[in-house]
Amino acid sequence: MGRKEGCALKENKSKALWYALAGAAAGVVNGFFGGGGGMALVPLLAGKCGLDQRRAFATSVAIIAPLCALSAAIYYFRGELDLAAALPYLAGGLIGGWVGGRVFQKMSMVWLRRGFALLLLYGGVRAFL
Repeated sequence: MGRKEGCALKENKSKALWYALAGAAAGVVNGFFGGGGGMALVPLLAGKCGLDQRRAFATSVAIIAPLCALSAAIYYFRGELDLAAALPYLAGGLIGGWVGGRVFQKMSMVWLRRGFALLLLYGGVRAFL
């Protein structure tokens, strides 16, 4: 193996480690709080994993969906999930997700970043108070 291939292999291992750590952070946040892993994941995907912002948002959704399903299953089997109470939110969430996905394609990255930052600030203030 040449020097160039060795550097590429080392870089790929480093990226794989960051990807795994980003996923672990999202999983821990989801497990602790029942959601919100994307708030940890998007900055890690964009900053440490080198994805552009739009791809980081989209990738986060793909990662968070199964993590949320796993967290919900754990809460369900512990008897801590009220499915009847969750169904109206699920219906609204599906519609909102569809609308958000459509709007996401058309929004500039500046406004997406600002909106995400405001969401993080709002969540932080609400959690603090």
